[in-house]
Parts: sequence; structure tokens; C-alpha cells
Amino acid sequence: MRENRHLFKSFFCQATMAKGMALPVEYFPALRLSKDLNMKKHNTRSMMLWIVVCAITVYLKSGVTVAMQVTSTGPQTIQKAQGEKVTIGCTYTPGSSDTGELDIEWSNVSPDMTQKDQLILSFSGGTKYAYGSPEQMKRLDFIASDPSQGDASISITNLQVSDTATYQCKVKKAPGVDMRKVTLVVMVRPSVPKCWVEGSEEIGGTVSLRCKSSQGSTPMNYVWKRESGGAIPATAIQNSQTGELLIRNHSASFMGNYVCEVTNAVGSEMCKYTLQAVKPTNKVGVIVGAVIGALLLLLLLLLLIWLLVCLCHKRRYEKEVANEIREDAPAPESRPTSRNSSFRSVLGYRSHPGVAYSSVMNSRAWPGSARSSTNTDRSKGTQKPPASVQGPPPLKYDHKYGYPV
Repeated sequence: MRENRHLFKSFFCQATMAKGMALPVEYFPALRLSKDLNMKKHNTRSMMLWIVVCAITVYLKSGVTVAMQVTSTGPQTIQKAQGEKVTIGCTYTPGSSDTGELDIEWSNVSPDMTQKDQLILSFSGGTKYAYGSPEQMKRLDFIASDPSQGDASISITNLQVSDTATYQCKVKKAPGVDMRKVTLVVMVRPSVPKCWVEGSEEIGGTVSLRCKSSQGSTPMNYVWKRESGGAIPATAIQNSQTGELLIRNHSASFMGNYVCEVTNAVGSEMCKYTLQAVKPTNKVGVIVGAVIGALLLLLLLLLLIWLLVCLCHKRRYEKEVANEIREDAPAPESRPTSRNSSFRSVLGYRSHPGVAYSSVMNSRAWPGSARSSTNTDRSKGTQKPPASVQGPPPLKYDHKYGYPV
């Protein structure tokens, strides 16, 4: 019984000291007295005195004045989706000895310890001051109209990814000061994923169902479920990171609707795909058809090349025949009048009645020319009346010589 009393006293005082309630110095004689009494077989009187001393110590410790204290509780990290609203709490209780001017500061804590924190909002002397960007301050403000009443919490609307940061609330009222830090992580919900199949859906083959979301904050988790037709085949392999469902040895029993759901910390979306099972194609027939088609195409190309070669030879032969001059062909006859007529036609001359033209190379006159007869008569001394003058015959184009004659 006496040993139990000693253990009780020791446990009570140790618990008192663990709570930070130190015994005043003036009670040390009582402790020494209780120790002496313990040495004298721990009588009841010393036991009662020890309890009283511990009780007085607890009472004195509880009467110590507490300074400024931030009383908000909750998680130190908050995850929210883009576009949502968040409230970061910062309620406080000043101490009785805090008589200075109230000063509240909200700032973004820099991840680099060598850099200063960025002040975004403050309340001092009954006035609110905004230090953040105009776009951010349209969405960030104190919840209470008067933060000096013990609530300095803030709210941020229409959250953006750029709002991700560690926010610090610091409340000062001399000589007391206290603060609280909360990390806000703004994430993007997964977009509606796209479901498709890679490869064929032939029976006996390998089918790969795919699921992919184009937007969303990582990490994202993909899960395939079978909406109808039973559970997912036991032999199927599912990759939650890439969104692939690999089904080997596909059969008709695997047909049905498959749903893919993608999730992250702030949301989820899903898509659906209907899996079919088709009979395998005749590969031998496909190969034979491909070979026959290739041969026909080759023959067609050869025929086209042969036609082009024949056409080229024919055109070359016609050109050679057109330019060939026969050795036994007679030379064209020389007709001076034709050359003279061609010369006159180039100069634009026209034949006129009563005018005769003579050739330079041949002094022979046209038949019935009046000029030659007149000159002959003049040389004899007699003059005859001029005969009727006849013009030269009309010019005609001779195909044999290639010019008018």
C-alpha cells in the first residue's frame, strides 16, 4: 500500500512537469519535507501535502497570460480545381497585454529562402491596402468587412493555376505576433478523354483499347471498366498511366461496351467504346490477289512504254521521209521571167496596159511589144503607127518552183 502511494505521487508530479507546469522555488522546502516523510514510511499526512502542492502549482501555471494567437485550424495544403473558390482561414485572438496597433499582412512565401516574400494584402490602422496585381486583387479579398474583429481570413474566386503558392497570414499587435501558412495548389480537371482501338478487332488477335485526356493536371489515373457483358477479361492487361487496355486472344465473348474513366485530385471524366469481334480475313486470298494485281500493273506499264516507243519511231520516220531528196528527181528549170516576176511582186509592182517589161538577163521582148517595133522603124527612117499594145500574161503560182511565174 505504501509503495503504491509513492508511485502515485511520482506519476502525478511527472505528468505535471511534462505539461510545462514548473514548481516555484518557494515550494522546494515542502518537496524536501515530503521526501523526508517518504523516507519515514510515507504516512498519510505527507501524501495529502504533496497533492496540495501539485494542485497549487497547476493553478498558478494556468493563470499565466497568453499573447497573440492565430486560432484557425485545418489542412496545411489545399487542392482546388481551376475556376473554383477557396477560403484560407486566419482567425486570431489577441492577448490581454497586446495593446499596440493591429497590423495584418497576407503574403506569398517565396520558395527561395534568399528572396523576400511578396506582400499581396494588408490591414493597418483601420485601412485595407492591396499590393497584388490588379487582375488578382479583383478575385482576392478579406471575408470580413472589418478584419480587426478577429477574422483575417481571405477568399479567392475563379482560381487560376497561377494562384498556386504558399500563403502566409501574419497578425501583429505589439508586443504579440503570430502567423499561419497554408499551401494552395490549383489543378486543372481532366478533359473528356478520347477512346479508340488500335489495330483490328479480329477474333484470335490482339486488341489494344486506348484512352487519352488532352488536358488535366498530373498525376492522372486511367481505369477501364466493362459496362456490359460481364467483367474485364482476366487475361487483359491494364496500364493506369497510359490508359491502355491490352486484350490478347480476342474472342466473341469479349464484345460489349467498355468505359474508361480518368481522374486526378480535383475531378474525373469518362468515355465509352463498343468493342466488336469480326471474323479473320483470308490471308492467302489477300496475298494471291495482291500478287495478281502487281503483275497486271506491271504488264500495263510495259504496254504503255511500248506504245510510247512506237509513237516516237513513227514520228521520226515521217520527219525523215518529208526531208529526204530523191537523187533521180530532175532539177527545176530556170525561168528568168519567173525570177523577174517574183522580184516585181515583192516590190509591189502591178502590170499596166501599154507597158512592157523586159528581163535584164534576156533582151527578148514580150510578144507583140510595141517598143521593139517602133525602135526598128526609127532606125530605118520610117515611122509606123504603133500597134495595139498587149500586156504580159497574168502571173500564176507554180507549185513546182515555189514562186509565181
